[in-house]
Amino acid sequence: MDKLLPGRAPVYEMLEQYRLKGNISYHVPGHKNGQAYSGAEWAGFLGEIMRYDVTEITGSDDLHHPEGVIKEAQELAAACFGADESYFLVGGSTVGNLALILTVCPEPGMTIIVQRNSHKSIIHGLMLAGARAVFLEPQLDPQSGLAVAPAAKAVQAALGAYPEAAAVLITMPNYYGMGSDLAPLAQACHDSGVPLLVDEAHGAHYGMHLAFPAGALSCGADGVVQSTHKMLPALTMGAMLHVQGPLLDRALLRQRLAMVQSSSPSYPLMASLDLARRLVHVRREEAFTAGLAAVDVLQRGLAELPRFGLLQPAVPLQPSGGAGAAAADTAPPDTAAAYGTQDPFKAVIYDAAGVLGGFELQRRLEERGIVPEMSDARHVVLAFSLGSQAEEAARLVNALQEIAAEAPPVEVPPAIRTADTAGAPSAAQQGLADDGPQALSELGGDSGIVISTWNNFNSLSFSEPVRFSMKPVRSSETQSVALEYSVGRAAAEMVIPYPPGIPLLYPGEIITGAILQRLTGLREGGAKFQACTDPALQHILVYHTEKGGEV
Repeated sequence: MDKLLPGRAPVYEMLEQYRLKGNISYHVPGHKNGQAYSGAEWAGFLGEIMRYDVTEITGSDDLHHPEGVIKEAQELAAACFGADESYFLVGGSTVGNLALILTVCPEPGMTIIVQRNSHKSIIHGLMLAGARAVFLEPQLDPQSGLAVAPAAKAVQAALGAYPEAAAVLITMPNYYGMGSDLAPLAQACHDSGVPLLVDEAHGAHYGMHLAFPAGALSCGADGVVQSTHKMLPALTMGAMLHVQGPLLDRALLRQRLAMVQSSSPSYPLMASLDLARRLVHVRREEAFTAGLAAVDVLQRGLAELPRFGLLQPAVPLQPSGGAGAAAADTAPPDTAAAYGTQDPFKAVIYDAAGVLGGFELQRRLEERGIVPEMSDARHVVLAFSLGSQAEEAARLVNALQEIAAEAPPVEVPPAIRTADTAGAPSAAQQGLADDGPQALSELGGDSGIVISTWNNFNSLSFSEPVRFSMKPVRSSETQSVALEYSVGRAAAEMVIPYPPGIPLLYPGEIITGAILQRLTGLREGGAKFQACTDPALQHILVYHTEKGGEV
């Protein structure tokens, strides 16, 4: 391959040439360059993009055996993101997570160490692989009650207890843009000779501007999955998998990707990956100027609006406008902050007066044409990107001003609104506000309430191995009970609040009082659920006995 040119977009350029040639299609797809919709009222919607919708014909290359434009496009992606190799994903980060797990656990019964508050695709990958998962306890940010990532010492302890583990899989950042220093975790993995895999779905832009945290690859991760469609401008479902170093079997990884990805990948989607990469590869930091300016409008607006707080780490690893992990070397791994980095493009706001919960605040914003990414019982997540504009952020500030005026006036001490520094929220708030399952954390001072989602009530920061399989749950083994009467029973189905898509329960987990409290709060707050038989979560499937079977 000739010298790689960042300004190239090989897949897009091939499709543009194909369109201009005007060749007659005697190949799939059946819409024949959009002609099937000629004269239809919706032709304008479909017609243009279908002129670029080709298949594996002469000159278009093959995603599963790239030799031409796709090969060049993936090499350009690797150069842009700092990987040894990069792979285009046309099924979102989901297929990247599945492929990584199937690569490191090629045989049923193999052990992998996994952060418990992980996306449902990771649980599904464990099932497909028939893996034994040792779940790591995520650290809690004591000020917000949100779970971030495991500590390096937890990774070290789990690897020491299970030296047969094939890999460690971490999620960073979480759905709220929160993170910590990954470098000590990577070092712990490499000291044990295993790869660190990172679900970096929400961090495709990391490391590309001084305002952003460092990316997982630069911290030493071996396999990294990024949703290019989430925080960079690719089409929905467009993602990338980046690898570096010698610890992953890349030939097996390519075979696994061919298993879980379509054999007829979307060329417009791959072209959008190509163009998204070209945009940031060529413009670099300049690409994010407008988006960061929009964030600044919100931050300045909140500074004059004491009613609403903005989530920020108490002691950030990255200084304001500074590099991602600039202060990481100053803190030993066992004392590193649970929450030290915040993505400025994930603006997490909350009513510091405690009057409006997150679900209600989102509803009021949507009434004013402002559509957040998600909310929980306390917070609202506003996702900015390089496509955000200052004028739109000004509308957001105006909407918040109107909402604040609707509620009774309150006196809010400055300490509360800056970063939750007035103290930890109540046990009930912590139990309901997390983006994923919490574990082994005593909440609310002397309340004695413990949140655990894998029932690991001991002094360790990781679980015993949990065996996953594709064995279906038989209806004869289960019964439906009212959610309020489920405490002490083993769940017979997954319960997944969406977003963020992180399972609170998987089949076989014991439902504790704290879990019931959280599920009830989410239900009453208006959260949506996936995977469970009753999406309204009035009832839940449980096993007849208190002990569930193999997951």
